[in-house]
Amino acid sequence: MEKEPIGILVHALGKTGVLHQLTGVIARNEGDITSVEILDNWPNPARTYFEVLLPGSEEKLVADLRALEIVQQVETVKTLQKIYGKRIIIMGGGAQVGQVAIGAVSEADRHNIRGEHISVDTIPLVGEQKLADAVRAVARLPRATALVLAGSLMGGEIEAAVREVRAAGLLVISLNMAGSVPDAADLVVTDPVQAGVMAVMAVADTAKFTVERLKRRVF
Repeated sequence: MEKEPIGILVHALGKTGVLHQLTGVIARNEGDITSVEILDNWPNPARTYFEVLLPGSEEKLVADLRALEIVQQVETVKTLQKIYGKRIIIMGGGAQVGQVAIGAVSEADRHNIRGEHISVDTIPLVGEQKLADAVRAVARLPRATALVLAGSLMGGEIEAAVREVRAAGLLVISLNMAGSVPDAADLVVTDPVQAGVMAVMAVADTAKFTVERLKRRVF
């Protein structure tokens, strides 16, 4: 069975070089950092969250971190993957985003009851450049597995951004709208509620729906 990352939250004195010292200890314990986020930093006490694949003893790593002079407290916590799981991002016009979210949240609830972990994030946005920037940023979000573009007209730079994030492995679903974005998406769905449902089904381990096996891509 493949080993899962552990979550570690470190409280330390806020000063330059905190991350360097913490990651040095993790490296010496042969830990592979799969995710890191600085929650607070100088002038506040620094709080840094790590997800680490660790071949050795979790207790030894925690003890070594606590031994650092700058460290005030070390907690082992459940990883965000365990709690929030895969993330579906919905962006575009407010009304359409809301309708997609209804479908996605309802379907995610059905799978989460059976042990899945899927969360849904939304952001209403207008404007070609703002949307293009937001699409590209999804590829940098931890645990993001699918993007739903919900609007009535999207193209130009947004289409280029969609092709970029798809090349990086992100699933992109578009509403059936005007503009060139539907041509660039993996899947095009006319009904926004159904788009949300299909986004969840596509990423859920507890579903038997696979985008690659569909005989058509527009619904």
